[in-house]
Amino acid sequence: MTTQSTANSPYDAPLPEVVGAAKESSLRALFVHSALQCKRLLTRWSRDPATMIQALLYPALTLLMFDIVLGDTITRATGAPAINGTVPMIILVGAMYGSIASGVGLREEAAKGLLGRFWTLPTHRAAGLLGRLMAEAIRVVITSLLILLIGILLGFRFTQGPIEFLGFIALPVLFGIAFSTFVTFLASGKAAQAGLVELVSILCTLMMFFNTGFVPLQAYPRDLQGVVGNQPMSVTIDAMRAMAVGGDVFEPAMKSLAWSLGLILVFTIPAIIGYRSAARRS
Repeated sequence: MTTQSTANSPYDAPLPEVVGAAKESSLRALFVHSALQCKRLLTRWSRDPATMIQALLYPALTLLMFDIVLGDTITRATGAPAINGTVPMIILVGAMYGSIASGVGLREEAAKGLLGRFWTLPTHRAAGLLGRLMAEAIRVVITSLLILLIGILLGFRFTQGPIEFLGFIALPVLFGIAFSTFVTFLASGKAAQAGLVELVSILCTLMMFFNTGFVPLQAYPRDLQGVVGNQPMSVTIDAMRAMAVGGDVFEPAMKSLAWSLGLILVFTIPAIIGYRSAARRS
């Protein structure tokens, strides 16, 4: 006895026609898919205690510790409020340590095969990496505003205009994107297997204690002043401090932009190659 399929079977119904779909390689697809990846990462980070500690709690507690332990001593020794240098310094520290936590998360996603599953979807190939950088920029803005708020409660005062305020926020965002590009390269390439992402925290610690936000440049030994005064954190701190309370902005800002854009130019292609390789391996 044979049975005939009914004409009204739901499996026989035609699929709805997709209207206005963007091509996978189009700019529209890049923007939409990157925004989705950005939202996914921000949601994931907000639910991950380790990332929240690295990105928000650690910088906030570090600012409080520096102000309580060293604030008055540095202020008396230099004649200028220590908080004016500490706030920019901790904003950059938050940007760097948040990128390290993000890099560890990227490596875990590759190990679990999540990047590979995203790679097989009909999405723009650059959306994963671009969405990550977008999420990093938003994270740095949030961290910067939080640290700035805590700094104001501790005595930090912003005396310049709105354009300087935008620059005060934009510089650490660009710095954070540049540093995140470097960390993404380490987390997605062959260097991920060597644990270099975690070792970057040692570099961050050295930069945190050897910059012009911690103590004035003149407090360092003469042989170190050239290195300390021109390292990326120092020039960015000098520019941010000048934007907040006045002073020479142009030279340190140009040096900060040179460092950030240089890191982006050097590590963008290796980060793309590493990200693609990690997605294909997982």
